[in-house]
Amino acid sequence: MKVVLLAGGFGTRLSEETERKPKPMVEIGGKPILWHIMKMYAHYGFQEYVICLGYMGYVIKEYFLHYFEHMSDITVDLSCGSTSIHNSKSDPWKVTLVDTGLHTNTGGRIKRIQSFVGNDPFMLTYGDGVGDIPIDRLLQFHRTHGKAATVTAVKPMGRFGSLHINETGVVEEFVEKPAGDGSWINGGFFVLEPSVFSLIDSDQSIWERAPMEQLADEGQLVAYRHEGFWKPMDTLRDKNELERLWETNQAPWQVWS
Repeated sequence: MKVVLLAGGFGTRLSEETERKPKPMVEIGGKPILWHIMKMYAHYGFQEYVICLGYMGYVIKEYFLHYFEHMSDITVDLSCGSTSIHNSKSDPWKVTLVDTGLHTNTGGRIKRIQSFVGNDPFMLTYGDGVGDIPIDRLLQFHRTHGKAATVTAVKPMGRFGSLHINETGVVEEFVEKPAGDGSWINGGFFVLEPSVFSLIDSDQSIWERAPMEQLADEGQLVAYRHEGFWKPMDTLRDKNELERLWETNQAPWQVWS
């Protein structure tokens, strides 16, 4: 089963980083967040990826074109220009990089890679969010209900600390970054049947609007509830928080080590 990654957006809320690179290439621990997401899927045996490119897509192409060499020890014979590879630590991935347009919306990007997926079910997620989602259980869940689409539902953490104040104004409890309002939200990490392509009509289609709304209206969208860690990298604050977790060996998404 192939994994489709949406990696074409402008990442305007992370402009401190995305003026120089697309958001999926912003690094956590010296590796692009896109790499972290792919390592998560690879841990569960998924090795084929289709990456939907857009804004600065050439940066992602360059990264994977040279990935094998960058993950290997190399001898270069300068007299003839030949190279020898030693001790490669490259991953056994097959990566298809597709230019899905600069201004194409999420639904349109999915539609544009239909020929690379064919008539098979596929995984789909965003190129800027990580979590400790058990991908094997997610897929098993999808196969049991027989519907067209599964979305991973998550509960985001609150952004600020919470004060519990009594009637006299005394703070009885302080909770740093408690759970949000309790609502389940779209956390990405979809499993989709090929029938979803028929719900996307143009480049301007937004996956999270008409296609998902129609799936829900028809009873074809099922939520896999994930109570564990999930975090998108929307802002510099988010990026720094993910970096801190990685550097202190507390990254819950690092399921591959």
